[in-house]
Formats: sequence, structure tokens, C-alpha cells
Amino acid sequence: MVNYFNFKKFGNEYLITNDLGRYGFVDFKTLKSLVSNNIDNIQPDLKERLKSHFFILGPSRQEFLENVTPYMRDIKSHLFQSTGLFIFVLTNSCNLNCVYCQAQSESSNSRGFMDAETAKLGVDIALQSPTHDITIEFQGGEPLLNFETIKAIIEYADNNRGEKYITYNLVSNLSLLTEEIADYLADHNVQVSVSLDGNNIVHDSNRPFRVGGGSYKAACKGIRILKKRNINLGAIQTTTRQSLPYSKEIIDTYVQLGFNSIFIRPLTQLGFASDHWEQIGYSAEEFLTFYKNALDYILKLNSDDIVFSEGHASIFLRKIIDGYSQNYMELRSPCGATVGQIAFYYDGSIYTCDEGRMVAEMGDYAFKLGDVYSSSFNTLIDSTVCKTVCASSCLEALPGCCDCVYQPYCGVCPVINYAVDNDLFSKKYQNSRCKIYSGMLDYLFRILQSNDAKIINTLERWIK
Repeated sequence: MVNYFNFKKFGNEYLITNDLGRYGFVDFKTLKSLVSNNIDNIQPDLKERLKSHFFILGPSRQEFLENVTPYMRDIKSHLFQSTGLFIFVLTNSCNLNCVYCQAQSESSNSRGFMDAETAKLGVDIALQSPTHDITIEFQGGEPLLNFETIKAIIEYADNNRGEKYITYNLVSNLSLLTEEIADYLADHNVQVSVSLDGNNIVHDSNRPFRVGGGSYKAACKGIRILKKRNINLGAIQTTTRQSLPYSKEIIDTYVQLGFNSIFIRPLTQLGFASDHWEQIGYSAEEFLTFYKNALDYILKLNSDDIVFSEGHASIFLRKIIDGYSQNYMELRSPCGATVGQIAFYYDGSIYTCDEGRMVAEMGDYAFKLGDVYSSSFNTLIDSTVCKTVCASSCLEALPGCCDCVYQPYCGVCPVINYAVDNDLFSKKYQNSRCKIYSGMLDYLFRILQSNDAKIINTLERWIK
């Protein structure tokens, strides 16, 4: 008997995948045998390989279920974890005027800062999560504008954590970083993610100061300050139309600054990015050309002595090669809204996720879960908003996703669907986000299909 699978034509072969994330490439004759449940026509060695990858059940259904259970737990491991990421939006003010800012939109008319008492109430809720390990992330606007509240959160959480292990992460443009602030971050093991869009031409175009001039030099200065203290430092890249001709230069900048990876991100059509889409946006096809050029160059840079990886590819490859799901909120089913992450806004409002509070910045509070003054962790999880977002992001039940060959590896964002289409469910078959993820996966599976040992070895090193 044949297990359920999806398929897609790849040149002269067909890619097949199942819910466990296992994959294979087969010819048309084998595909026809699988579809018709006539496995007697399949060559014995291939049949055994398909059985080992759970495309063929074998003689006993019960034995099959017992065999696949641990692997299903691996690919769906995020379902066994409670909310672990708590985002504190300390302010929506910023000293930069980024062209794609998602903390504000043209309709935003208020600026504010989270006070220490509001922050502590948010920490109390975060500590109610059943999971042992939690991450508290500081965002904005520019969170260093409200550094006193960062300190209040860290010190309050450390004093009240009990048995929990807390990781702190700061997302910043680093322009306000001082030696004293860096010392505090190092002393409290705060990890840092700097917004870095590439070389000075791209970064300064995307991320100018409000008073004029680019912020690239300030970001580089902050990076040097943090590296002197061996602070765990990552970088966040966002792709605009300005970025498209500079794939090589962007990668070179990351390498020169000492990073060993880059996370190539498409624009999210929220906030200023939505308001200015005609000027800074692009088609899925344009982004994929940029992404493939970047990935080709990254693969050329890798050698026996150098490992430089790309973030999206690494997340996909862990599922494809290792059969294990990294808990990345946008590439899981259901998505991470509320059940993976929760966002506390500076005024005490609580949202499903960072994207949910961005929609609120645009004047729509559909993804507000409650507030820190009257909510508990349990009431947030039990809310109608949480349940609705979970139900609308289960790929296994979504038309166009449930029968897609990439269903085991992908994810949808109902918040972005709502912002773009005014509906939690996308109204367009294969919308831009779908085309981008599908294009990334097409690229990776073509590499795997080619069976180029050197390149595949490089990809495997990325996920070790």
C-alpha cells in the first residue's frame, strides 16, 4: 500500500514528498505505479528505498505507524513547544527613516515609549508560559531610544525567572550604541541583531537618518564595538528594489564585516513598505533572480576553510535533509502567531505577532489579543484571535497548500494575507509570497536532483 504523497515535474523526473518531509525523484513509470497503488511493478531496490522513506507502507499498517511516529514528532516538533518568543516593542519612534519601515505607516499618528511598569507586567505574562526556555526580544522603532526600560526588563526578569532560562535579543540599527551600553549588553549576555542591508550604496539608500545622510558607517561602527566584546551578533537584511543589482556586493559586505551567514529577506508589504510599494517593491520573479544570484555566489565562496550560509536555505534544508523542523515562525504549520511568539506594544497592547502589531500601526486592531493590565498567558492562548490565526495557517487543510509538493517545508502568514487581501486566506492562487518560497525550494531541489557531491556537501555543512 502507498502512503499519501504530492508530486511535481522536475525535468525528466518527478519530485515526490510526503507529510514526513521525505522526498525522492522518480521517473514517470514509477510515479504511475505509485498513483495507481501498483507497487509490484517497481524495481526491488527502488521499492525498498521508497519504503525506507515512508512512501510505501509495507505489509502492516500498525508497524508503519509505529515506525513513522518519531519522525513525525521531529518534523512537527514545534507543536510540542509552548510560546517561547516574547517581543517587547519599546517604542515606535526611531532616528532613522527607512523606506520600508514596518513599525510605522503613513496613517501612524502617535509616538510613544514603554514604561517600566508596563514592561514588568509583560514579563509576568511571558514567565507564565509553560516552556522552560524563553526569549525576550527588544524591538522598535529603535529600542535603544528606550534603553532604561531594556535594563528594567532584564533586571526584573532575572530576579523573577525561577527555573526558566531566558535569552535576551536586541534588534537595533546600532547608531545609538555607546561603549557603556555595549558593556551592559555584554555583562547580561544580550544577543544583538543589527539591521544591515548590504554595502553602503544599498544600506544608505534604504536606511537614511531622519536628519539626513546614510546610516551605514554608524552600523559598521556599532558592529566593531560589539565584536570587541565577543557579543553574539547577527544581522538582518531586507531586500528592496535598490538591492536587486547588488547581490554580490551585499554578500561581500557581510563577509568583510566578519559574518558567517546572511538571511536574505523579501519585503513584507506592511507599513511604509505598503505605502511606497510602487517605488521600492518588485515582483516575485525579480526577487527570485536576485536570490538565486546571491545563492550562486555564496556557494562559490564556500570552501574547505570557509562556511558562509544563507538563512532561508538553511531552514528549508534542515527539514529536507535532516527531517527536523527549526522553529522559525513563518515556515511552520500552523504559523507561530501567539503559539510561537507574542508581541507587547509600548502602550501595553498585546498582539499575535510582530506582523500583527504592524497591522495595528496601519489602523486595524484585528490581531490584538488583549493588554498587559487584564490578560494572562492562558487567556491569550485561549482567545478567539489565537484560534482563528492557527486555523487559518494549517497548511494541511488549506486549498492549494494541502496538495503542494512543498507543503512539509513551507508556511503561510494569515496576517499578511489580511493586510494585502483583507482576508486571512489568500484570494490569489500562488500569491507573491507563495511564488517566492516555491522558487527558493525549486532551486534547492534542483541542486539535490543534480547530485553534485561538492555542492550537496556544502549545503550539509550549513546545517551541522
